Amino acid sequence: MSSEESVDANETGERVLVIIPTFNERENLPRILDRVRAAVPDVHVLVVDDGSPDGTGLIADERAAADDRIAVLHRTEKNGLGPAYFAGFGWGLDHGFDVLVEMDADGSHAPEQLPRLLTALDHADLVIGSRYVPGGSVVNWPKRRELLSKGGNLYSRLALGVSVKDITAGYRAYRAKVIRAIPLNEVASHGYCFQVDLAWRTILGGFRVVEVPITFTEREIGVSKMSGNIVREALIKVTLWGAAHRWQQIKGLFSRSGERVSR
Repeated sequence: MSSEESVDANETGERVLVIIPTFNERENLPRILDRVRAAVPDVHVLVVDDGSPDGTGLIADERAAADDRIAVLHRTEKNGLGPAYFAGFGWGLDHGFDVLVEMDADGSHAPEQLPRLLTALDHADLVIGSRYVPGGSVVNWPKRRELLSKGGNLYSRLALGVSVKDITAGYRAYRAKVIRAIPLNEVASHGYCFQVDLAWRTILGGFRVVEVPITFTEREIGVSKMSGNIVREALIKVTLWGAAHRWQQIKGLFSRSGERVSR
């Protein structure tokens, strides 16, 4: 698809782009593309491939050549999930999309549940597909991984003072105006922590955030990209963000107190 081509609207009147980052997902990619096209035929898909050595990029190109609702953005190096999504966001904004969706390539985010995220945008600026609200669930995760995820979300809620139950979740639908308002060049998180960062900035920006239940299913093919370094990055950054936010709140209280005394 060229930048001059128009983007068709879906049934809601919104132009929706599903962004799917890939690295060595040659077996999963055709499946997820078929499921997206079957579940929500009117949306467009952008595959952001980080130079996969297994030929994922070539498969994406073949699919794009056969379907004008699929496009491919090739990147030359693998430098994190966050930058891959940011590149996709930029492409989507440049091509005039109204809604930008994050979706994993490995099938953990069910395309069949995408309509509920899009419907919830009627009263939200960011919709998060949540594993931890009523109706949400996790399938085939080791207990240790589930406890780590729930613990991370609880810690983030307490540290940042937010009510989002699944702030680390990666199945999301953003209105384009949210992404335009966030200075992505200031988001330093490259691993999954960037999900917390973006949600946090969205909340601080005064945008409406809503969670809808999803079923998260652990990948059946390939290897998870989660690592100890990613977990450590999240712990450190969330702690720093929370501490800085609390300090600003305290400074604000002292400032207001001083104003009352001077009066």
